[in-house]
Amino acid sequence: MNETRYQREVLVGAAYYHEYHRAEQRDAGRLKTDMDLMAAAGFSVVRVGESVWSTWEPREGEFDLDWLEPVLDAAHERGISAVVGTPTYAVPPWLRRTYPETALDVATGVTMPYGRRQDVDHSHPTFRHLAERLVRAVVTRYADHPAVIGWQVDNEPGIHLLHNHGVFQRFVEHLKSEYGTVEELNERWGLTYWSHRLSDWADLWVPEGNTTPSYQLAWRRFQAQLTHEHIAWQAGIVRSLVPEHQFVTTCVALNQDGLDVGEVGRPLDVVGTNVYYGTQDDLELPGSDDPAGTTTPFWVPWAGTAYLHLQADLSRGTAQAPFLVTETNATSIGGPAENHPSYDGQWRQVIWTLVARGARMVEYWHWHSLPYGAETDWGGVLGHSLQPGRAYDEIAATAHELAGVTADLHGLTPRSDVGLLLSAESKWAMQFFGPLHAPGTWLGDTASYDRILAAFYRGLFDAGLSVDVVPTGHLPHDPEELLRRWPVLVVPGLHVASDELLDLLRRYVVAGGHLVLSPRCGVADTDAVVRQLVAPGVLREAVGARQLEHSNTRTAVPVTGLPGAGTGWIDGLLPEGAEVLAGYDHPHFGRFAAVTTNTHGEGRATWVGTVPDRDLGRAVGRFVARTSVPDDPWRHARTETTTVVTADTDTGALRFVHHWAWGSTRFTVPEDCTDVLDGTELPAGSTLDLGPWDVRVLRVPTTPTTPNTTPTTTTGQGGPA
Repeated sequence: MNETRYQREVLVGAAYYHEYHRAEQRDAGRLKTDMDLMAAAGFSVVRVGESVWSTWEPREGEFDLDWLEPVLDAAHERGISAVVGTPTYAVPPWLRRTYPETALDVATGVTMPYGRRQDVDHSHPTFRHLAERLVRAVVTRYADHPAVIGWQVDNEPGIHLLHNHGVFQRFVEHLKSEYGTVEELNERWGLTYWSHRLSDWADLWVPEGNTTPSYQLAWRRFQAQLTHEHIAWQAGIVRSLVPEHQFVTTCVALNQDGLDVGEVGRPLDVVGTNVYYGTQDDLELPGSDDPAGTTTPFWVPWAGTAYLHLQADLSRGTAQAPFLVTETNATSIGGPAENHPSYDGQWRQVIWTLVARGARMVEYWHWHSLPYGAETDWGGVLGHSLQPGRAYDEIAATAHELAGVTADLHGLTPRSDVGLLLSAESKWAMQFFGPLHAPGTWLGDTASYDRILAAFYRGLFDAGLSVDVVPTGHLPHDPEELLRRWPVLVVPGLHVASDELLDLLRRYVVAGGHLVLSPRCGVADTDAVVRQLVAPGVLREAVGARQLEHSNTRTAVPVTGLPGAGTGWIDGLLPEGAEVLAGYDHPHFGRFAAVTTNTHGEGRATWVGTVPDRDLGRAVGRFVARTSVPDDPWRHARTETTTVVTADTDTGALRFVHHWAWGSTRFTVPEDCTDVLDGTELPAGSTLDLGPWDVRVLRVPTTPTTPNTTPTTTTGQGGPA
């Protein structure tokens, strides 16, 4: 099968909404102006059509399908491809007025008012009928257009949980199929507590009143299943109507509650994700120890270069494959008081970072800033003036730079040192019962899982290690295969785990893997019921330590033996043969180990019994590198303001060297290499002069033995990957 365009070259473009221009702009030939500017900028792709159901179908059953053709024609004339979106996430007023039963209930009996988006029960049969009719009409109309290379089904699925009566009744039926009888449910969920035993399935209470962790986990699993089914349903319709060479994707916002990022992409040919990040000083290294940052809007949970890399690794982890960036910062992101356009050089840095970690498309949201609507202040590549500025100039220069080295990037496969296990179920469980403190609630911080994951990821990042994010559903079942893929596996916050998964981790250590555990690993079973075992249960022998008590901490507790401190949580680790790497400098907690490591079988298990601060996280990362990761001179060549990312290509290995700061720095290359962008030959020991927010792409002649390479095929079904 021939490669699709995003496999042959890295695509750069933007979401383009000609229909959002005011009439005077459209009448004045704005389409030609926009497309000429895109062509001059080296843009190769646009995303179109996904937000305007009321334009496609202004009245029920009355379709206007021709308005997009001039846009696609103009793009094709300039060699620009298109990804067409199905507009099912933002319904028209006539649909809400005519079919109020399709409205989303944000709580039992509480309907979401019209006026936003994603305000529909996407599982409702009436909505499905109306949506399918429109999807079939749009796809049939444009499936054969030569500009179209792919289809995006829906947009940012899983933003809301569905509390509609019909959804709840289906949830009850789902529980019947899962548990069989109310007696089994009572036993598994422990409903003797507080007199919650069911006598009949009709006794199940609605989710808002729930205090049972098992109920909450089952409810969140079911909600994710609804989202996954919605995307699979649309993908199936589109796939049945389009040529084989066109791909099917969706646009995943990585932090949404109603999906599992490791599962939503299975029916797709390739996964598209949104990568938004804090700009300006929030990209600086070494950066602040506070992950909150200063330029990030509330919906971007962390700042920093580590978070940008984490989002890229999460994106690749959705299918363990190359990915598309369907949205990322053009200029400002958010509302009228969140204006933080990038510094010169940062757009280029981010594009090269995403490409180095597996992106085959980088698409900005959006082409032109809007003069109206809820996202008036969300900046486009062009501002409200519709004139090119700094963003356009730098993105254009980088697009041309990428196009000039297409052959060098062919077959690019990110190289990673360690795997990091991602558990959606543990995140859902901790959102309900968070182990880390939050003011004003005894249920804990709903972001506990994210805080634990971020601390361990940033520790690895600061130690110079590259990471594969591996959702639990993508783990090989064979420990030998797991070891071959990831000689080091870091497991943050695995609160919910099956017996089979824990035994796989145990056998992985025996086979020779290095397992790194955090607090709360293996505590609960797949019903979120706590195991009545001495922690860490089945992993106790491998870890060589036990834990009988734990404590929260409101302030950081310094550690001994390693730099840094523990935060938020202390496991009372008592060694049973394990080596103590760090203890606590504290009159009470000093009796416990903070970090232990133990050789077991052919491998090693390291237990970090706290949420490490930045210094301790880096120290743990360096211990992992020293004991279990092949030595890499490029890692040692890093300075405190530079990073090195490695990828393998058809023509050899590439080293992407970034300088994340103002001023300049010198980087000494440890091997003979060639600057891909200007052709300069650099013997080992040469120095690179890196300016503010600078990037160099270097090719080395050989590819050293590496601990892991990520497959270049997706797990999707039905079309080209």
